[in-house]
Amino acid sequence: MSTGVVGAGAVGRSVPRSEDDRLLRGRGRFHDAVARPDQLWLRVVRSPLAHARILGVDTARAAALPGVAAVLTAADLPPDLRIPVRQPHPGMDFTAYLQPPLATGYVRYAGEPVAVVLAEDPYVAEDAAELVALDLAELTPALDARTAAAGPGPVSLAGTPAARVGTVDFTYGDVDAAFAAAAHVVRADLRTGRHSGTPLEPRGLFAELEDPGGPDERIVVRGAAKIPHINRRVLASLLGVPEHRIHMRETDAGGSFGIRGEFYPEDFLVPFLCLRTGRPVKWSEDRAEHMVAANHAREQEHRIELALDADGLLLGLRDEAWLDNGAYVRTHGAVVAALTASMISGAYRIPACSSRVHIVTTNKTPIGTYRAPGRFQHNFVREHALDLAATQLGVDPVELRRRNLLTGAELPHRRPMQVFGSPLVLDGKDHLEHFDKALAAVGYARWREEARAARAAGRLVGTGCAVILEKAGLGYDSAVVDIGVTGAVRVAMGGANVGQGIETVMAQIAADELGVPPAAVRVVLSDTDVLPDGGGTFGSRSTVVGGEAVRRAAAAVREKAVRVAAGLLDVPPQSVHPVPGGLGSTGSTSSPAEIGWPALAAAAFTPRWIRTGEEAGLIGRATYAADGMTYPYGAHFAQAEVDPGTGAVRLLRYAMTYEIGRAVHPEAVRGQLVGGAVQGIGGALSEEFRYDARGRPLSLTLDDYLWPRAADLPEIQVEIYEDAPAPGNPLGLRGAGEGGTAGSGAVVAGAVRDALGLPGDVGALPLHPARVRSLMSHP
Repeated sequence: MSTGVVGAGAVGRSVPRSEDDRLLRGRGRFHDAVARPDQLWLRVVRSPLAHARILGVDTARAAALPGVAAVLTAADLPPDLRIPVRQPHPGMDFTAYLQPPLATGYVRYAGEPVAVVLAEDPYVAEDAAELVALDLAELTPALDARTAAAGPGPVSLAGTPAARVGTVDFTYGDVDAAFAAAAHVVRADLRTGRHSGTPLEPRGLFAELEDPGGPDERIVVRGAAKIPHINRRVLASLLGVPEHRIHMRETDAGGSFGIRGEFYPEDFLVPFLCLRTGRPVKWSEDRAEHMVAANHAREQEHRIELALDADGLLLGLRDEAWLDNGAYVRTHGAVVAALTASMISGAYRIPACSSRVHIVTTNKTPIGTYRAPGRFQHNFVREHALDLAATQLGVDPVELRRRNLLTGAELPHRRPMQVFGSPLVLDGKDHLEHFDKALAAVGYARWREEARAARAAGRLVGTGCAVILEKAGLGYDSAVVDIGVTGAVRVAMGGANVGQGIETVMAQIAADELGVPPAAVRVVLSDTDVLPDGGGTFGSRSTVVGGEAVRRAAAAVREKAVRVAAGLLDVPPQSVHPVPGGLGSTGSTSSPAEIGWPALAAAAFTPRWIRTGEEAGLIGRATYAADGMTYPYGAHFAQAEVDPGTGAVRLLRYAMTYEIGRAVHPEAVRGQLVGGAVQGIGGALSEEFRYDARGRPLSLTLDDYLWPRAADLPEIQVEIYEDAPAPGNPLGLRGAGEGGTAGSGAVVAGAVRDALGLPGDVGALPLHPARVRSLMSHP
């Protein structure tokens, strides 16, 4: 069936976003807007210490406060509860490192939940929480992963300040031979700071019972983001409640970035207390809580070595890293370590590579996946080492990259390893060609001339470039598409709305298959009543994988609708085509020659059009499981100026290019890349969670944890390319959510190093003024 009219061509156009109208009018569906007359408010009592033995928890004064409904500690919960890992790693047993919903025996980071208070009023709940007396015997904390890793082997967390969880190792080629044959070896010790996504809206959850005490009693949960279907399975297991008695309702979210929506202690405590009390329970996190309770990310220390021949060609790469995992292994397991190690070679021709990441627990907030996990870190480390190599060899840093990037003649390029069970196959068009196009599109040669002229005039101005390889689209997702008897089109799929425009994109994909306008499509996301299962939103996968599931489900609806229309119009199916409001055929001898969607949907419920094994009505279901990941790629460019008096870094120019394969909504892609770059720049220049010697957090507000402000940033130029549709994805999509973040740390570090004229490396990110002044004093 042709889709040459009406909705055709929706994919690839920046149509008005369907989410924007309700959000701009203040009609968003946020968990905190839900209120019930009999609801209880939950407040978490958190440890003020990083490491201590729990001698006692006195709840008597809190429980006696008028308006308090309950105060609970770990003793009031089912025994031996631990939040499971949803992404296991072969050969690693995380059991000893899993977090309980409430601390048992010891507290292991400042902010760990120790008790919870339920009250009739949020202010009473907060007052009562302050009355809970914690008797803690403080112990020495472990705050440095590299030091802790040198200690004893894998041990239980009970009473220990730190433990080595395990090591992720990816190796190919003869690395020792590569370094033995090298004309030049470049070494550096580099570190990335501790960051987090810190969304505008902190986390929260609302749970209530339907038909309480009755035969159809079930829990309805609002506020679950990112992976609601997965979280429902975890919650069912922990509560001992069948999955069909848990309904995760779709909500909006004021940002996610990978850290929001994983299964945290509160995701168990809120529904558990709803069941226990029989009353609705609401929990809304404040900013100080968020800073110590939600996943941190990125803190790693690397020792990298590059082996190069006399012409500057890479022979080998060796990297050893220590990942500060915080106090527990949370739901992501070893994902950050695996992505750090497996993709460090990037888009370069590197014949031999060894990359090891040690996962080490410390007495800090546990880490998780945050936008471009692992890639923010390894791109900084590899690209900075390449800049050092260019200095050591006396080669232009742009030219050094050009000599080593994979060309079209070498692609697809298979590396002898698997990432999450998927072969690592670089399937782009030509990485060198992309870099050359990027240099020209950005005008990078002019930036460099400007910087040289500024330095000649006494200003500290420099430029940096970085080449990145991203990954997207692994796993599966499911979708249901139906057209009802009023002609309404509905799409349900397993992604989550975290502000990225997923409703619009899914509507565009379905619209093209059905030949209807995108605005006519209603999209439902991760509602567990409408869709039995879904993969969720993470890893730049929702459009790549979920979009293909939607396309297939819509195609199934289209095929049935064509069959029904052809029969009603008495024409062959191949002559049926979309018309406004339905289907029609120029070859029909009947009158009218068109049938509207309401009539088609109604006819699809009659016995004539129902086949054994097929659902009645115009409905299609599909699950799409990707055979492997797709690999977007791109480049980042920056021009920076350093204030010689304060060490403050100001970005003068910033640009990035990205090979997207195919952009469903180009402006949404552009917005994703710009937003990601801002977050990456924050991690490169200002954002950092800091601790004192006792492990107490020093970054509890946005006055201490410094987001970049609009005034701190130049206009960010984005060039989107669609030269290389992903061969492994039927829609050609490569994913866009993380490419803006992946290269930011690398390119800013390169620009600052160039501005200061450093012969060595910058040492660590973020490059806040004190660190830059130190570099100026001791280059």
